[in-house]
Amino acid sequence: MHAVDFLPAVKLQRVKVLIVDDHAIVREGLKAVLQIDPRLEVVGEAANGRQAIQMTRSLKPDVVLMDLIMPTMDGIEATRQIAVQCPISKLLVLSSYPEKDLVERAVAAGATGYLLKHSASGEVLRAIHQVHKGAAFFSASVARMLSDHGATSGSHKTSTTTQLTPRQNEVLRLIAEGNCNKEIAQNLEISIKTVEKHRQELMTRLNIHTIAGLTRYALAKGFVSLDRPKTEYELAQQSLPAAPSTRSVRTTKSRRAAA
Repeated sequence: MHAVDFLPAVKLQRVKVLIVDDHAIVREGLKAVLQIDPRLEVVGEAANGRQAIQMTRSLKPDVVLMDLIMPTMDGIEATRQIAVQCPISKLLVLSSYPEKDLVERAVAAGATGYLLKHSASGEVLRAIHQVHKGAAFFSASVARMLSDHGATSGSHKTSTTTQLTPRQNEVLRLIAEGNCNKEIAQNLEISIKTVEKHRQELMTRLNIHTIAGLTRYALAKGFVSLDRPKTEYELAQQSLPAAPSTRSVRTTKSRRAAA
């Protein structure tokens, strides 16, 4: 008899998520949504920004799902400190407030994405995976708001975008559409190292130093169609078990729980 060689079992590397919200009922709802996806693992829950910083230091989550309006320390300041102290953790805002000022402050603080609490469960799952792989993610209404705001400042568009080469424009568009370096390289048939070089040049020329910032810029300047086709990654997500599309993350048991 021949000896049978057994391959070692491959352990699924799950994305570790820290949920930050001052309302227990919202945290419980989010945890239930994240449990739909077997590739996600909720490693902790925090009720305010200060707790979020402490738990991020100790747990080192891959993604921090961050509320903004909280007692003790708000989500903007917590995002700013986590981005500096724990740069390996990606920050995804989940808020009830769509105001442009808050979105811009969150992105400036280090957030890689911005979701609204009425987002469908599937959108939350996609956003977590997107920011984990280094892409940015904005709710459609937030992206539209940023795009509409950019349309009102068209005179600035010509002077700034002419600084970019056609290839840099392509890379910027693909970044804003949520593609990672590997996907951009495959799309443009160039090396990952060349993509990284273009991305660094974009950041230098535009004086924007985060992926979320580049995405916001591209939306504001009209580089991205809000009705674009889904990427291969997004299409792959459709094979995941999905929550009912009519169910939103936001819990309506009380008005305050949505803050």
